[in-house]
Amino acid sequence: MIEPNPAHLTKVFGLLCRIEATELPRGVGLLGLGTRLVFASVLLRFFWSSALTKIDGFGLSLNAYAQIFPRKMEALGYDPSQLAAPYHLIAAFGTIAEFVLPLFILIGLFTRLSSLAMIGFIGVMTLTDIYGHGLTAETIGGLFNRFQDEVIADQRLLWVWMLIVLGVTGGGKIAVDRLLFPQPRKSAK
Repeated sequence: MIEPNPAHLTKVFGLLCRIEATELPRGVGLLGLGTRLVFASVLLRFFWSSALTKIDGFGLSLNAYAQIFPRKMEALGYDPSQLAAPYHLIAAFGTIAEFVLPLFILIGLFTRLSSLAMIGFIGVMTLTDIYGHGLTAETIGGLFNRFQDEVIADQRLLWVWMLIVLGVTGGGKIAVDRLLFPQPRKSAK
């Protein structure tokens, strides 16, 4: 198991603070808000619908485990009770993340951190799709070809690019981040 390294976390937090302090051109506030709205219109329902398939009453459904651990579940005869505790935690946290991260991005709460976490989520989701569900090269596709609608290469590149924009610009002026963490006005020189 990989242990979190506080020095690495400090470096990441320091980098995020330096990005926050960077002077960005006018209109960035609109860019953050616009990107959040595009994310919501394109991906919010996608992730929430996917998360809803993983819930059964107040617990996780068989579908949650089958989607997240397809090969493991097939080997166990689709019996989640045979999974070790870490699998249950991963499925639970993954499902929670699928609800919470898009919501945070929508309302502009911890936008930079939420975007970074969402990029990680999409990375894990993509690896699960490719290796766990055994997607073919045709479905995965490739960059810089004439096909613009390949599910993995093209679509997820656009998803991640939106999240990178939010990671750099933040949520914009109309975001919960601005209410919780107001930035001091700069004095005229």
